[in-house]
Amino acid sequence: MDGIERFRISSIEPNLLNDEIIEWVAGSKRFVPHIHIPLQSGSNKILKLMRRRYQREGYASRVEKIKGLMPHCCIGVDVIVGFPGETREDFLETYEFLNALDISYLHVFTYSERDHTLAATLPGAVPLNERHETVKNASCPVR
Repeated sequence: MDGIERFRISSIEPNLLNDEIIEWVAGSKRFVPHIHIPLQSGSNKILKLMRRRYQREGYASRVEKIKGLMPHCCIGVDVIVGFPGETREDFLETYEFLNALDISYLHVFTYSERDHTLAATLPGAVPLNERHETVKNASCPVR
């Protein structure tokens, strides 16, 4: 594209971020070494409830591939806290998974119900005050 000197990849689903794209970005002089990859949860149980088309192992392999080709690449991650059915153990699984990844920054969002979605009908709604408290404390170390 003429007139645009730099590009960056933002909000690409991990299942769509294949080796070819990663290798192409790594070899490009016009793409900045920055990739934003939403995770949503580090728990395969919650990812399945969210109907995501990936699992945490695939996500970790994408991060590993990126860092192998572009060690200084900035990787941004989105996580949703308080999805229906998420337990404290599921959250801690996500927390520990994130701590094991070589990522640069994290956006933590509180799950919010959306009318006319399957998620809004799922059992195990996490009380809103618990969601907010978890997000508030998400940067605190696990003890």
